[in-house]
Amino acid sequence: MNLIEAIQIVSDCMDVLGVAIVSIGVVWGLIGFARAMFGQDFDLAYKSFRIQIIRALILGLEVLVAGDIIRTVAISPTLTSVAVLGAIVLIRCFLSWSLALEIDGRWPWEGISPVNK
Repeated sequence: MNLIEAIQIVSDCMDVLGVAIVSIGVVWGLIGFARAMFGQDFDLAYKSFRIQIIRALILGLEVLVAGDIIRTVAISPTLTSVAVLGAIVLIRCFLSWSLALEIDGRWPWEGISPVNK
């Protein structure tokens, strides 16, 4: 096995890990939602379920971006692949920021206002 094959295996493992994080996060959220339905009202259970899924999506996206960066930089550092990577990273950053907005009610670069405390 040469270095390129090893890097390909590592990046593929990162992709699998990212998908696993999202999948496990959704299942974990469903379990928590089912448990919360017995002790809480629907709105509170639903809100915590959404937050769990969003957190899993954000973490999974970060791992998937890391896998894409490893694959692009180490295996095929052509101008086209770097441009595609840049577009993917921009889209995933926008998704992560919008998901963070969904959780916190503010953009990540905004300070915590007295209303949000």
